[in-house]
Amino acid sequence: MFIIAGILVGFVAFFLLRYLAGGIYTIDQNERGVKTIFGRAERIGNSTTLDDPISESLAPEEKERYSYPQVRVIMPGGPYFKWPWEHIYKISVATSTLNMAFDPEDPTANMGGRILEAVTKDQLNTGLTGQIRYRVSDRNLYAYIFGVRNPIAHVMGYFVAVLRERIAKFEAPRRPDMSEAEISAADAAMADNASAHGISINDLRKNLRDLNEHMDRECQSSSARYGMVLDASLITGIDPPAEVESALAAINTAHNQVSSDISLAQAAADQKIVQSRRAVEIETLKAQAEVEPLRRLAAQLTGLKKTSAGAMPAYVRSVRLSLFNQAQQVFLEAKHD
Repeated sequence: MFIIAGILVGFVAFFLLRYLAGGIYTIDQNERGVKTIFGRAERIGNSTTLDDPISESLAPEEKERYSYPQVRVIMPGGPYFKWPWEHIYKISVATSTLNMAFDPEDPTANMGGRILEAVTKDQLNTGLTGQIRYRVSDRNLYAYIFGVRNPIAHVMGYFVAVLRERIAKFEAPRRPDMSEAEISAADAAMADNASAHGISINDLRKNLRDLNEHMDRECQSSSARYGMVLDASLITGIDPPAEVESALAAINTAHNQVSSDISLAQAAADQKIVQSRRAVEIETLKAQAEVEPLRRLAAQLTGLKKTSAGAMPAYVRSVRLSLFNQAQQVFLEAKHD
């Protein structure tokens, strides 16, 4: 009897410790939790990720493919309790940094995860280095936990595919202030130099910021696709093959020299234009200074003529007498009968 009672007490104690006390859990500050009941995630009605703004970046044909149910997210805190038939998935949502050349399925790929290779539009194989920051999206935990077997592998594969496509088609953006003539000249120069090595690599090096911004825009849909958010991509280096490095240096030197000559010529032309404008202003002021007394005299004579009919002859006679007083010799016209 005592043995049976001891067995019952032991079983009850084991049940309490194993299933009741063991059912108490907490969620850390940088974690989110999802509960499954008999293997089915606890959902929020019939809502899907298509009802969330994270799916706005998806193309229309992708929305049907990447439609996941919205699950109830357990926020940090506790203690919480779960029954034995329930299971809690704890997912870290902290931001992590990863080398962009890292391959989760093959760590030896891409030179051991150090350099990512891509082909430029001028058919050169170049190496890219940089990092990406990512985190798990707490607005699409279903895709991260249940929808994709290895989410980071899918995200890295998507990122690399978009990056290589961009590298292969990259062209230097035109300045917004370029005229139609400058655009036509740039297109002609690009067509003439299409076979020159390293042109697109130079363009890529000069426009790293535009390239990073493009990658950020294109990867906005990763949250709706795989339940992971790419916070930022930072491409820090573009290294061409060793055999074209000297050619690139020569092209850059020539380009810098031409740019310097153009800047000097433009500065000299601007200086001459300014000097010409000032010379015109000075001559204009001199002419105005000479004309102004004549205009005032004309105005005075007009007013004098209006006063009386004999005023003008008297004024002319007075001026002639004044001139005679100042003259040393006077020549008069003789009249012959």
